[in-house]
Amino acid sequence: MPEPVEVRLSDDVRLHVQVAGPTDAEVTVVLLHGWTLDGRSWHRQHSALRETFESVRVVTYDARGHGRSSCMALPTATLAQLGDDLAAVLDVAAPTGRVVLAGHSMGGMTIMEYAHRHPEHFARRVAGLVFVSTTAEGHAHTVYGLSPRIARLIRLAETTGAGVLARCGAWRPPRALLRALRPSIRWMLFGEHCDPVDIRLVTSAVARASLRSIGGFRASIGTQHRLATLAALAHLPAAALVGDRDRLTPPPCAESIAAVLPATDLTVCPGAGHMLMMERPEEVNAALTGVLRRVLDAAPARVGAHRRRRA
Repeated sequence: MPEPVEVRLSDDVRLHVQVAGPTDAEVTVVLLHGWTLDGRSWHRQHSALRETFESVRVVTYDARGHGRSSCMALPTATLAQLGDDLAAVLDVAAPTGRVVLAGHSMGGMTIMEYAHRHPEHFARRVAGLVFVSTTAEGHAHTVYGLSPRIARLIRLAETTGAGVLARCGAWRPPRALLRALRPSIRWMLFGEHCDPVDIRLVTSAVARASLRSIGGFRASIGTQHRLATLAALAHLPAAALVGDRDRLTPPPCAESIAAVLPATDLTVCPGAGHMLMMERPEEVNAALTGVLRRVLDAAPARVGAHRRRRA
């Protein structure tokens, strides 16, 4: 069973961390969730990893302002701070051994920020990468599956609303409102098919996120550009996955990541949306397992060019 650990950061924010597996593991997998979600979004991957690799340590945690972690001051609701937080979590929850980082959406962007802000720390620890439904180019490719003109209007409304929510502090979204918004959440985050269990879990996660985190992180998420940072990591075994119905981080986001990481296996999932860990758990599990086996076997990270396959 996962063991809960509290990581207290330098600004007194408390992160809820869960660890499973041996403390002296040769390799630790860290699973980072997306914006407004929490560590539970990886539950299928967590179970699969523990069943397949008994000697591997698995770490999940709720980002600041999300899940069971505490809220934070508004100026620290940034991807830069999340990158710093990841470095701190590794020092506490996985202080030794190699690390494979897997990030969904904002979690993937957190990995990029960690690499950008802590390059020496990153180089010492990280041996493999998995990017799920994420981007290194902010909202450059995000049009919500709509025309560019309508997308600009939605982004304007979203940005304005985010500014209001960011000033609401530690308050959380009313559950009655989230129930009413469930069809919109389903449309935005999922593709052709959605298990009712999954939409309930996602809605539950959003209900745990502080309004400050829902609004506060929006600005840095929209403006981050880290392709140059990723290009310096081309020696690492990596995988990138995206759904072809993803309205938030569509296929061009994953394609640009794969273009600068030649050792990347790129998987495009037909009919899937943004929540691939739930919609396509087998494909995500396979990508994690593939990268992890390459790390455990110390396989060469150089693969002439990224490989694209249909899942």
